[in-house]
Amino acid sequence: MSIKADHRHLYLQVIDAIKKDIESGLYKEKEKLPSEFELSKKLGVSRATLREALRLLEEENVLVRKHGVGTFVKAKPVFSSGIEELFSVTDLISRVGKTPGSTYLSTNIIEATDDDVAQFSSKNLHKLAKLERVRTADDEPVVYCIDKLPEHLVPLDHLHLEDSLFQLLDTYSHKRIAYAVTYIEPVGYHERISPILHCDKNQPLLLLKQMHYTSEDEPVLLSNNYFRTDQFGFYVLRKRV
Repeated sequence: MSIKADHRHLYLQVIDAIKKDIESGLYKEKEKLPSEFELSKKLGVSRATLREALRLLEEENVLVRKHGVGTFVKAKPVFSSGIEELFSVTDLISRVGKTPGSTYLSTNIIEATDDDVAQFSSKNLHKLAKLERVRTADDEPVVYCIDKLPEHLVPLDHLHLEDSLFQLLDTYSHKRIAYAVTYIEPVGYHERISPILHCDKNQPLLLLKQMHYTSEDEPVLLSNNYFRTDQFGFYVLRKRV
């Protein structure tokens, strides 16, 4: 059905029409849209107008275009949280009613590098416990975690006793994590991590690099967490000052 009866710019009409079709269930998550020829004919607009609308919908994260394949409806994140709120991965998964789990890949004691010493602000730091694991939600892999913490805080044989390192530090060492300093980096396809998280080559990852501190400003946990972007969405509440 043509949309030209509307007096707004055509590309805005196209955007609204496609969004309505997605909301109505005509086009489902991860489903491929009809070809540009078919869509432009259906909506009664030029292909140039359609392409502009598709470009803007991609910027809004409504659609994703795969070169040489087509345009797809982007899946909405299952897990959504304000980045200013600090939750463990376990809590994030539990909050949406899914069962958190872990697949342990390696647990080792490693020598602290100069960078580790600087990040933990401790010249006396010599060894770290390093833990690599895949976090799951209802047995689906959703986050790849690389965690480092001073070896004396939690012995190796205790690292498998609790999915949440937050809880383990609190219980075993009485170190309650109060806040974290977080750096966010978009990451493209990762040759090792992406296949483990069941990501295709067009699906990016979101890397959160975080140093976690106690209320006494003691750094106790360094984490590099790779999140599936089709599963997790983070937002920031910003206030005018």
